[in-house]
Amino acid sequence: MKTERQKTIVHLVRTKDIFTQGELTEALANAGFSAAQATVSRDIRELRLTKESTDQGQKYVVPTKREESTHRMSRIFRDGLVSMDYAGNMLVLRTLSGMAMAVALALDEMNIPEILGSVAGDDVVICVIKSEAHAAALVEDLTP
Repeated sequence: MKTERQKTIVHLVRTKDIFTQGELTEALANAGFSAAQATVSRDIRELRLTKESTDQGQKYVVPTKREESTHRMSRIFRDGLVSMDYAGNMLVLRTLSGMAMAVALALDEMNIPEILGSVAGDDVVICVIKSEAHAAALVEDLTP
């Protein structure tokens, strides 16, 4: 039942402009699903629906695969990172044991133009940065 309801929510959000949880609950009821506001709220969270501005207000939208991937990579980066510092134009990231490659991949997915390349070990990632000033700025920007 939950899976079908959530598939219906995705379909509704992709095909109609839905601005509130109340509107979504009503559209679900019209599609044959009786769901409480709390259930709809939980579905919105689980489906990671976001809001997008339109001329009529903010409507719900389904995240793209790219946005989902970016969210996942961001979480891997935050969860795996232990510390970060720089020396000259080198950025040194310490990670949980075994997480360096995953953190390096997450960093690569961020497409940061100042990073020229990175090498990952077991618990350390070394990045070559364009300049020392860029390295210092990245430490500040990337520190959770």
